[in-house]
Amino acid sequence: MGFEQRQDFARQVADLNKYGQALNQCETVDEVVSLTLEAITILFELTDVTVVEVRGSDGAVDDDLRVAGSTNPELSADAPPSEVARRAHETGETVVLTDDEAGIEPDSDTTATLAVPEGIVDETICVIVVRSAAVTEFGDEFVRPMEILATHAATAISNIRSRERLERARRDLETRKEMIELYDRLLRHDIGNDLQIIAGFADVVADEVEDEQAAEYVAKIERAAANSVDLVERVGDLVSTLEAQCEPEARDLRALLERSVEDATDQHESLSVAFDPADFDYRVYAGDLIDSVFGNVLSNAAVHNDGAVTVRLIAVESTSDDVTVALADDGAGIPPDIRGDIFEMGVKGADSDGTGFGLGFVRALTESHGGTVAVGESDAGGAEFQITLERA
Repeated sequence: MGFEQRQDFARQVADLNKYGQALNQCETVDEVVSLTLEAITILFELTDVTVVEVRGSDGAVDDDLRVAGSTNPELSADAPPSEVARRAHETGETVVLTDDEAGIEPDSDTTATLAVPEGIVDETICVIVVRSAAVTEFGDEFVRPMEILATHAATAISNIRSRERLERARRDLETRKEMIELYDRLLRHDIGNDLQIIAGFADVVADEVEDEQAAEYVAKIERAAANSVDLVERVGDLVSTLEAQCEPEARDLRALLERSVEDATDQHESLSVAFDPADFDYRVYAGDLIDSVFGNVLSNAAVHNDGAVTVRLIAVESTSDDVTVALADDGAGIPPDIRGDIFEMGVKGADSDGTGFGLGFVRALTESHGGTVAVGESDAGGAEFQITLERA
């Protein structure tokens, strides 16, 4: 007899939906796990129940799966998952085991095991594992309602994660605003006026000196002053934008990248970009200056490498919520010892002639939109920047 044909079908579905409503009212993942364990214990009269949470999506099962809660006293939170949980996660399919395969240990009394993975779109959020020494096989009358309950739990966990991610983005935005406002006040008010004076007197001296070496020194002063003045202006623009931007807006990623690529290649003859716009047909949350994030990374590839350099743009759909733009070049790369600090304000490589603030702005802007940025080594041995933005 199928699940839908059972006499208690309507009552069981009603009970499952009540728990589903309660799960969606939970504030934390721990609350979701606790209520899921309660539902299975009461509705199915099963006493060996484990909820395994999927924390990541990079395919590394050992790193991604953790026991979030269990009625089995031998399993504690954060314990490694069982093989059946790994199998359900890897295949994305419900797993039913009987007889000798059902137990964790060879001499186990367990006669039947069921592992149900559920998630959002193609992303598994959790795996529910139940074991029994009284049931000989978990048939459709167990599998179907367990899948319904797992769907409710996965939806609740996904909603909580989304709320937490948004809250982190808001906190990061406030932190970045405070940090950038500090730099703005320091540069604009304490240094900006002096820079204008230096630049003005340098121009006067340049017209007066005739000695070749002295003229070279004056030219260096002029360049340094001009770079610093430009830096002050960029900080001011950034602060003004962040202050005016309450929430990131939904924008076309493809159009953003097309504009950034066109501007960067127009400015740098040595720069080539391998880019298929069709790969980036996404809507993402971003602000007015997101163009400068991609433009800065592309320009860095041209400025900090000798000779011609090619940057490949690759779309990586990290999850159903995010998309990552990888910008991989074939240049000299970034030394591993500074990659961890390269996005800090003022940090730069030993051979860099820049200010060290460009990538700091990249991180500040990206995180102000709720995204992230990272750097590593490209397949060609150069630098690979990965900018992740939330999909709209």
